[in-house]
Amino acid sequence: QVQLVESGGGLVQPGGSLRLSCQASGFSLDRYAMGWFRQAPGKEREAISCMTSTNSSPQYADSVQGRFTVSRDNAKNTVYLEMNNLEPPDTAVYFCAAGRGCIRKQLWSAEYWGQGTQVTVSS
Repeated sequence: QVQLVESGGGLVQPGGSLRLSCQASGFSLDRYAMGWFRQAPGKEREAISCMTSTNSSPQYADSVQGRFTVSRDNAKNTVYLEMNNLEPPDTAVYFCAAGRGCIRKQLWSAEYWGQGTQVTVSS
């Protein structure tokens, strides 16, 4: 079964950190560009990062630049989103996706999506 499964979400206080994981099954992530997205209640989905299959220069939205870092472990068929200095506006459901490339800091031609994991930043 081809799928992406996110994990690692939860409740964190402002200023805290979380690391999200996105594990693939049924296909190899190393052939795909990987994007992270988030969607807050009542808002449109926001692209927050994109990393090509060659891991060259991950791209980040201005809203997370300097606080979030993406990485991948091809041996574990998993990509990660390290989130530091979290703020209440970061509260959202976070999704990963696998696609063909990165254009203007977001994933292009997504083929697979995860189901999402909730991140809540609150004191």
